[in-house]
Amino acid sequence: MGKTTMPTPDEALAGRDQEMPVPDRHFVLGTPLRGPFADGLETAIFGMGCFWGAERKFWEADGVFTTAVGYSGGFTPNPSYEEVCSGRTGHNEVVLVVFTPGRTTYDDMLRVFWESHNPTQGMRQGNDAGTQYRSGIYVANDTQHAAAVASRDMFQGMLDEAGFGKITTEIVDAGPFYYAEDYHQQYLAKNPGGYCGLGGTGVSCPIGLKTSSGALRSERSE
Repeated sequence: MGKTTMPTPDEALAGRDQEMPVPDRHFVLGTPLRGPFADGLETAIFGMGCFWGAERKFWEADGVFTTAVGYSGGFTPNPSYEEVCSGRTGHNEVVLVVFTPGRTTYDDMLRVFWESHNPTQGMRQGNDAGTQYRSGIYVANDTQHAAAVASRDMFQGMLDEAGFGKITTEIVDAGPFYYAEDYHQQYLAKNPGGYCGLGGTGVSCPIGLKTSSGALRSERSE
């Protein structure tokens, strides 16, 4: 089984019962990393390549209460980073985003998502190849699902005009979110010169226009 082929549940690693220990507080925002979160906050989960750079995109966005990196979309409970990278868990590297409605919206979060990576690349993002680098939106409810699908269709039209291929982003119900190891949390704030392989298409997504994510940046600094 190659690293770009999804395993079946029977092929997936067994994993473990114990959760990954993580810091109590966000290194940048100072907010709690784990829930339960206060009433009125909403959550979103996105996969868009290496989660180091993806997390930074969201903690820099207006209205975001906290972020964390982890694993979702697969089969292995409480996987390690090495297990996810083996391609034998089915998980994606994802970002959990907790945001404050009234200060921002789910559409704003979708705009950051679409503009910050290339969603047409299948099981890779740039030079990073493997099932854990696929583009994915993991929705919490029917409202998020409808918004995600509508934004995908809108952005596909923009990509078509710019000469890009078809979007390969999976839009599925969110399963368990497993926190990644503590050293991955807010990695690029702790390691300012660290690797970030994110690079968008340069195509603007017209939803969520009040987000402050700004122009696209290619941030490879290895």
